[in-house]
Amino acid sequence: MVGIDEVARRAGVSAATVSRALSGNGAVSAETRARVESAAHELHYVVSSNASSLASGRMRNVGIVVPHLNRWFFSSVVEGAERALLRNGYDLTLYNLSGGGDERRSVFDHFLRRRRVDAVIAVALELTTDEISGLLALDKPLVGVGGPLAGVPSLEIDEIAIARLATEHLIMLGHTAILHIGGSSEEDTDFHIGSHRRIGFQQAMTAAGLPVAAESMICADFTMADGYAHAKQALGHPHHRPTAIFAASDEMAIGAALAARDLGLSVPQDVSIVGIDDHELADFFQLTTVAQFPERQGELAAEILIAQLEPSRREEASLRVPLPFELLVRSSTARPQG
Repeated sequence: MVGIDEVARRAGVSAATVSRALSGNGAVSAETRARVESAAHELHYVVSSNASSLASGRMRNVGIVVPHLNRWFFSSVVEGAERALLRNGYDLTLYNLSGGGDERRSVFDHFLRRRRVDAVIAVALELTTDEISGLLALDKPLVGVGGPLAGVPSLEIDEIAIARLATEHLIMLGHTAILHIGGSSEEDTDFHIGSHRRIGFQQAMTAAGLPVAAESMICADFTMADGYAHAKQALGHPHHRPTAIFAASDEMAIGAALAARDLGLSVPQDVSIVGIDDHELADFFQLTTVAQFPERQGELAAEILIAQLEPSRREEASLRVPLPFELLVRSSTARPQG
C-alpha cells in the first residue's frame, strides 16, 4: 500500500504538506495542492480515515435523524444529503426515530454525543433546547430541515403558502365545492405541517368568498391507504360530492385518484385532484402538485454543514433558509363540468 511519504517524494514536498493539501486543513497554495493531488492520483494513494481523524479531530461522518424512513419525502431528503456528503468525502449514519420516545432519548443522549459523528441533520423534527445545546456544546454543528430550530441554521418551507397555492389553483379553475384531506392530530406534531396546510386551504377559500364547512376538511395520516379510504367515502355521495380535492400530500392525492376510479368516476372530468410534494409517482398518475424538491433540501442541508466543518470553507450560515416550491400543473385538474 502506498504511503504518504511516497506521495511527498513524488510531489517534492513534505509529508506534512501532503496531509494539509489532501485534508483541506491548513494553508497550501493552489499550485502545491494541485501537484500533491496529481501525485496521489498517479500513485493511487488513499487517505487513511483513522489518520485523518486523529489529525483533524473529525470522523468525516454526519448523522441524519428522521422521524420515519418508510415515507417517500424522508427517504428523498436522505438521498439528497447522502449525495452531497459522498461528493465531499463524508460518510453518513442514519437514525430512524419511528420507534418512539425511548429510542429518541437513546439517540440524542448517547449515540449522537459520541465521537462517531461530526455533525447532525435533523429532518422534520422539533428538537428540544437540551437536544440542541447538548450537540452544540460538543462542537457538533446542526442543521434543521422542515422548520425553525432555535439558534441553528434551519431550512424552512412556507407550508401555508404551499397549501394556499394548491387551493387557489382549483379556485381559479372554477371549483367551489373543494374537499381538503389533511393531516390528523396525531400526525400534526413537529412544526404543525398538517395545521399549516389546513390554514392555507382556509385562507384561500375565505379570500375567494367561499364557505369553509367542517365537513370540507378531513383528517388523514398522509398515506395512500388513508387518502383512498376518506376520498372513497366523500366521493360516494352523488348529491353533495366535491368537484375537487386538495390533498396535503401526493400519497393521499394518489389514494383519492384510485378511489375515484374504483367508484367509476373520471379524473379530472368528475373530480379534480391536487397534492403536495411531486412524489416519484406523481408524473405517472399525471397528478397536479406543488413540488417542494426534497432531494435538493437534503443536498442543501449537507452543504451548509460541510461549510461549517471545513476550515477552508467555513462561513456564517443564515439561521433561516427559505426553500423554493413550484406548482406543477398536470392533467388531474380541469374546469368543473357543467
